[in-house]
Amino acid sequence: LDALVSAACGATGQRCMALSVAVMVGESQEWIPEIVQRASQLTVGPGHTDVDIGPVVSRANKERIEQLIDEGVKGGASLLLDGRNPKVAPEYEGGNWVGPTILDNVTLDNPAYTNEIFGPVLVIVRADTLDDAIKMMNENPYGNGCAIFT
Repeated sequence: LDALVSAACGATGQRCMALSVAVMVGESQEWIPEIVQRASQLTVGPGHTDVDIGPVVSRANKERIEQLIDEGVKGGASLLLDGRNPKVAPEYEGGNWVGPTILDNVTLDNPAYTNEIFGPVLVIVRADTLDDAIKMMNENPYGNGCAIFT
């Protein structure tokens, strides 16, 4: 589970192979509360300090990430962990900060799924069977950033 959280939030989720979508199959859906717990322990702040998540690349990217989180929730996703406006040291409050965020019960037509967020946001899609999950993966244009957990 630590690897899953790290893959989603490491490098502030701003890498080509960041894990942006986790397709939770069957009983693996029981892991979701622990994934949220582990992600909630990540710290946000400047890279020269002992933190887990640094700033996103620009103010425009921060605003785009926050907009996609909003659109994801409006599209029916459950916001399990909200990384907007994370707590950072007072002298850094004006930075481009987005903390770990987890959206659950995301549908395949939700903007959080149909757009690459490119930030520390884990989108959780649920599947009943491995065949259903594989079908989702094959239909996802960003399949290289998805993972199936069984």
